[in-house]
Amino acid sequence: MLNSVQSILVPVHQEGYRFIAIFAAATLLMFWLLPDVFGWLGVILTVWCAYFFRDPQRVTPLRDGLIISPADGRISSIETVTAPPELELDGEQCTRISVFMNVFDVHVNRAPVDGIVTALNYVPGKFINAELDKASEDNERQALTIEMTAGDKLGVVQIAGLVARRIVKFVKTGDQLMVGQRFGLIRFGSRVDVYLPVGHNALVSVGQRAIAGETVLADLTHDEPSRVGRPA
Repeated sequence: MLNSVQSILVPVHQEGYRFIAIFAAATLLMFWLLPDVFGWLGVILTVWCAYFFRDPQRVTPLRDGLIISPADGRISSIETVTAPPELELDGEQCTRISVFMNVFDVHVNRAPVDGIVTALNYVPGKFINAELDKASEDNERQALTIEMTAGDKLGVVQIAGLVARRIVKFVKTGDQLMVGQRFGLIRFGSRVDVYLPVGHNALVSVGQRAIAGETVLADLTHDEPSRVGRPA
């Protein structure tokens, strides 16, 4: 019982404070001007807003070569694609792992590896369903390239979705990131793509749930083939 309560009552990221305040103020106004049923609906939405901006602690695996999920959510696709120009990876062929976040997932994003931010590019765009493949090219997005100690580069792209209207970054070009470090947040429902260095496979399967800062997406020190999963 205590663990269940602790899993709900987690810290709220500071980016959420003003939104929670707006929801709470609107709720008080509804109680004052409208029938109580609308006020209680406001209470539910205020609680949901606080839940959306939760920022739980995570235990990040530490070992050279591990690529850790930057986002909570469902692995929606794993494909071999050409790296988008905003990552500045010279059009390399990469394995792209997409993690789709719904409005109930944690939306604080974490660095998948240790390294230096070598490129940080914002691309304006549409707000179509982030689960669609074309969202990688059409939607508003923030691209982050991280150069690891060995010189390999990894790309991470935060993609806005149907509901999301703002991508917030916490880092800048030249920053040194530690794996598991918070580097950004997306409001309110979206997707994060990870572009693995050339020649490396995913160690997760489509449909699998990922946890930001904890789930291992790939291991650059091994040549294990891509994994295939099945619902159980």
